[in-house]
Amino acid sequence: MGAQPLLLGVEVGTSAVKAVLYDCSGEERSSVHCTVTLRTPRAGWVEQDAEELWQAFCTALRAVALGAAEQGDIAALALSAQAGSVTAVDAAGEPLMPFITWLDHRAQPIVERWVREGRAAHIRRLSGWPPHAGLPLATLAWLVQQAPEVATRAVRFLDVHSYVLQRLTGHPVTDFSGAAEMLLLERASATWSEELCALAGVRPDQLPDPAQAGTGVGRLAPEAARATGLPADLLVVVGGQDQCCAALGMGVTEVGRPMLATGTAWVLTILTPDLAVEQLPASAALNFHVLPGLHTLSQLLGGFGAVMTWWMQMLWPEATDRFARWEAALESTSPGAHGLRFAPMNGSAQLGAGRGGFVGLRLDHTHAEMVRALCEGMGYEVRWALEILGAAVPRNESNVVAPLLVSGGATRSRALMRLLADLTGHPVHGAPDINWPARGAAILAGVRAGLLGSDPGAAARAWRRPMTEIAPDASFRAEYLESYADYRAIVSALQDSVLCSA
Repeated sequence: MGAQPLLLGVEVGTSAVKAVLYDCSGEERSSVHCTVTLRTPRAGWVEQDAEELWQAFCTALRAVALGAAEQGDIAALALSAQAGSVTAVDAAGEPLMPFITWLDHRAQPIVERWVREGRAAHIRRLSGWPPHAGLPLATLAWLVQQAPEVATRAVRFLDVHSYVLQRLTGHPVTDFSGAAEMLLLERASATWSEELCALAGVRPDQLPDPAQAGTGVGRLAPEAARATGLPADLLVVVGGQDQCCAALGMGVTEVGRPMLATGTAWVLTILTPDLAVEQLPASAALNFHVLPGLHTLSQLLGGFGAVMTWWMQMLWPEATDRFARWEAALESTSPGAHGLRFAPMNGSAQLGAGRGGFVGLRLDHTHAEMVRALCEGMGYEVRWALEILGAAVPRNESNVVAPLLVSGGATRSRALMRLLADLTGHPVHGAPDINWPARGAAILAGVRAGLLGSDPGAAARAWRRPMTEIAPDASFRAEYLESYADYRAIVSALQDSVLCSA
């Protein structure tokens, strides 16, 4: 009897590379986590060293390959990658600069100028996305203007997915969901837009080669096989944007299903058929799903995972049990946080750039109530986005409130999951310690390798795992409704103060 075939899904995230090995029934066999540094050389700049990212990737894969030797043969690999970060490479594929990440805001003046000139709406019509300072359309425009010595040497401008695949196989390929987040892809034709590329100051042939998720890329290059410890004949498959891969990994394959990813960024995603851009909420982005024929309507709510980490460090700088203390703070406080509110640092995602922080802070407020206020502020943003995105997507015939599937760090906290259920009115389903993006990538790899059938949606449903299910407590409905209205009034006032001072 031959060795058991195994599938490798790798999440190349904003803060870490996570390689996860699965058998063909969806059981996780091993996983490896390697952190990647975010650097902030100037205010508003957020970068990742491209070589450090590659070395973290290789370290994770070497560890997985070593462990796999006694379990079976790795049949295929696919990536789930952060989208929106970009680097420039030379003819040899060597990076000329760090990745400018999706968290970066150096290009904000360019986006503001496009808004003033009326270009923003046209960008959105072409790409499906509102222009954003951290995404490559604006980032590359900044690079061409401010660092022409780098831009003129660049042969390619690559996102994380295509950069890693080029080093693995020699082919700089990204899938449509990742390509769309560069804001250089014409949504209607799924090809690079000459007009958007001209706006950024680059050529279409300098961008990655876009392909459908689940497409075969090729086999490992000899140098990559040596660097990763993986077999040279390993099949490498096009994966997808991390949020889309997470949706597939969780089995989110039906229109109208909402999913909340709670990593460094919190992103709400709802599956939808294709929609006209005119139907979209102003703050939402329409993307390709990794499943053919489906799209995602999503909104970046904010870097809430980073905010939680920051506030834990502020409250308990020397503690090693910060998350347990966070959980205890939520458990010990009541809805409404004793009148304290927290607005996201840059204002509400529904209103655009603004101001944030604690509002209504008094001498009698405790650290625990500050934790609850911060979590409720994040929850209000989730509720607001659910209302707005949900109104744009066709409703299910039963009209039953769809469960909110949650992935990422928030699933470690039952108290935070309960808060989200009570505050949004949606049942909340989640499971800690499951890497959904890597799982979705592994499903794509398995289907392409012929090990999971021919339908990735059916494979995802077969790979579903049990989740904790938390129903909303109706007794808090009236109190949260009042607090939610108060929150919206506060963030609107903060937004107005920014506009008045501009």
